[in-house]
Amino acid sequence: MSDATIGTDGDPYRWLEDVTGEQALDWVRERDAETVAELTDTPRFAQLKAEIRDALDADDRIPYVNRRGEYLYNFWQDAAHPRGLWRRTTLAEYRTPQPAWEVLLDVDALAEREAENWVWKGAVVLRPGYRRGLLQLSRGGADAVVVREFDLVDKEFVADGFVVPEAKTRVRWIDIDTIYLGTDFGPDSLTTSGYPRIVKRWRRGSPLAEAVTVFEGKLSDVSVVGYRDLTEGFERNIITRSVTFFTSEFYLLTGEEPRRIEVPEDAEIDVHREWLLIQTRSRWLVGGHDYPAGALLGVRFDEFMAGGRDLVVLFEPDPHTSLDAFAWTRDHLILNLLTDVKSRLEVLTPAQGWSRAPLPGVPEFGSTDIIGSDEDGTEYLLDSSGYTEPSTLRRGEVGEPAEILKQAPAMFDADGLEVRQFFATSKDGTRIPYFVVGERGSSARPTLLTGYGGFEVSLKPGYSATVGRGWLALGGNYVVANIRGGGEYGPEWHTSVLKGNRLRVYEDFAAVAEDLVARGITTVSQLGTIGGSNGGLLMGVMLTRYPELFGAIVCQVPLLDMLRYHQLLAGASWMAEYGDPDIEAERSYLRSYSPYHNVHKGFPYPPILFTTSTRDDRVHPGHARKMVARMRDLGHPVRYYENTEGGHAAGADNEQRALTWALVLEFLWRQLAPESAQETTPARETA
Repeated sequence: MSDATIGTDGDPYRWLEDVTGEQALDWVRERDAETVAELTDTPRFAQLKAEIRDALDADDRIPYVNRRGEYLYNFWQDAAHPRGLWRRTTLAEYRTPQPAWEVLLDVDALAEREAENWVWKGAVVLRPGYRRGLLQLSRGGADAVVVREFDLVDKEFVADGFVVPEAKTRVRWIDIDTIYLGTDFGPDSLTTSGYPRIVKRWRRGSPLAEAVTVFEGKLSDVSVVGYRDLTEGFERNIITRSVTFFTSEFYLLTGEEPRRIEVPEDAEIDVHREWLLIQTRSRWLVGGHDYPAGALLGVRFDEFMAGGRDLVVLFEPDPHTSLDAFAWTRDHLILNLLTDVKSRLEVLTPAQGWSRAPLPGVPEFGSTDIIGSDEDGTEYLLDSSGYTEPSTLRRGEVGEPAEILKQAPAMFDADGLEVRQFFATSKDGTRIPYFVVGERGSSARPTLLTGYGGFEVSLKPGYSATVGRGWLALGGNYVVANIRGGGEYGPEWHTSVLKGNRLRVYEDFAAVAEDLVARGITTVSQLGTIGGSNGGLLMGVMLTRYPELFGAIVCQVPLLDMLRYHQLLAGASWMAEYGDPDIEAERSYLRSYSPYHNVHKGFPYPPILFTTSTRDDRVHPGHARKMVARMRDLGHPVRYYENTEGGHAAGADNEQRALTWALVLEFLWRQLAPESAQETTPARETA
């Protein structure tokens, strides 16, 4: 078999792209059976799975909430409710050790009653009354959902309410009787990425075929979404046309005519009451001012639409600090900043000339995320954690000390563990930060390195019971690499490695691997690496370009065929990140690192395990299937596990998640510390 046939119509493994084809599924079942038989025959595997499942199901986890009116809403899964409960409570109840919850929907009972494999995907609830919701339910965990209207008072689906058949639907309320809808309306209604191209206004009681088109994008766009800001006194209708993954056009709908909001195509906007916020991704020269990439700018919305360009700089990055996120309360703006990948929060008050002050009560360790804020009130919710510090949920009101609402229990013994940050030097001289979690003063030991490196996604410190119980508690080191492609140092940390500069991402990760060995933290034979999705592509490149650096690799829900990815499911939406294989110059550099096209016979690759999901309708399981088939035919030992449910998350419930993670960890321990094959994990200990 010649490499030249791979990725063309002569590709001998193209049949594995038939997701639910019987021949392909027979192949999947055979590979799954081989992997399960090999990796589940030790006491350690059984205990790993039990420990992970116990952590995932633990009753003393924090039940994270979001506020809708007077209630705090939560979605909860445990051993008794594997598909989950959608429920709510009051703040007074939530402050108690054991809140009383009002169950709105039992997804397990619904799935049994309707004989459907329902997986919860969220709800869009109508402000300000919060009585009606548009529930999104997925079959098996796919991104595609069925939308059904639900009454939150009667706790039942609305008879003759809004129902949208299965699709990658985008839906928002306009009022109690009208919604904005983007879905599969038939031929040419979806983009080449598989998302809605058309936004329609659909009125209750009318046939879907009579919904009125309010905006159309192009087939080549990523998606188009319409929504109505329902803030009293500031009602606006806004369309977002995502031209590529990183460029958009925003329109204000006044009457039937869309009016462009004239910001740079690679900027993001946020509209809150009278304010328009603009977050730049590249340098912007406007109104006689020069604004840098990564800045956050503020202006009154009506003033901007009238041509005013007197913008206030609310945040400007420096070489160490970037804007990670922001959130509004009614009268304040909270900024979440990253300084060398450590969180710092500030609060801005526009009524006082955008005055600025630190947000008190934020811990210095790890990272803090704004997980909720009341745009009509004063409340905000913060979640803080670190690699060895379990989560703490705080509630605050600007100007008042924040209170601790909930604290998660320790899921593993962190005594003796320390977190250190180092910097490796990449091939072009760039300093790449990474965190090492492990025992103080330890010598070289099994080490698990992970990274992502794409789509401006930042990897911040955070607590993982799975990593803690399955890796750290057994004496391993855990390493997180903040390579380029993420957003840790602002948008240029990402944009500098797009398309033809992609190899820098892989050079960064290789530099971290080499630095770990040079510092004596691990050895090549003890160094394993793991990544998923875009991080799965990273793993594929490590396998094919840097195999000498690793003792084992785990590649999860990956992209691997980079000459065909744009024709598989949502792949076309990522061409702004990777490039277009149909353009010869871009195809050339994609071909140079595409893992599927760079596997060769007789080459000494490290042991590798691929995992994916049949129901992943974002990254096609054909990537992993074809790679495994090719490696097998070339004589390379390779393991494969494909969960039949779970979507891109590769698990629809905690039992599936525990099984997959136990397989992964057992594989890694066998490869990186073969002498430990019969060991079991320690019993759960708390600090």
